[in-house]
Amino acid sequence: MASKKAGVPTNPNLKIAAGAMVCEDCELIGDITIGSRTVIHPKARIVAESGPIVIGEYNIIEELVTITNGSSPESGNGKVLIIGNNNVFEVGANVQAVRVGDHNVIESKAHVGPKVEVSSGCIVGAGCQLTMAEQLADFTVIYGSKCERRIQRERPPAQTLQIDFLTKILPNYHYLKKPNVQPASRTAAKK
Repeated sequence: MASKKAGVPTNPNLKIAAGAMVCEDCELIGDITIGSRTVIHPKARIVAESGPIVIGEYNIIEELVTITNGSSPESGNGKVLIIGNNNVFEVGANVQAVRVGDHNVIESKAHVGPKVEVSSGCIVGAGCQLTMAEQLADFTVIYGSKCERRIQRERPPAQTLQIDFLTKILPNYHYLKKPNVQPASRTAAKK
């Protein structure tokens, strides 16, 4: 059980949408926005060092994941790292990407470097290292010890059932950070 009391986030630049599940025992540094129905496990670390991080809806960020918008000579300060919707970051993944689209899976212990742009529907396999500047094409799968590549026909399935399960189970075992942002209405979002 976590030793800290649940409460409103102490980071004034942290915005958590209603419906998000953010465990108290994670580290969130800098200007971070977390979308509705996103689940952040304990021991995850998200650091907005050289610019804000905006995380969309329905993402799962598991234990020991590190997501960093760090300083690099090419990026310049203030550049926003946008992570889309329906992504899964598995245990121990390290992401410093320029951008992450929708419906991606970054598997356990994978590393996505600071000059990489992950499009949509991609899978970066367990232990794979992406360190060179590149933009992954939609539906790219990187796998194996040699980081081989192929294109899949369909995007990875959404993890809605897992999110539903986690939103029921996590509050029983972990303190949660309270949401401090109400989601925009659907009609306002369409304008």
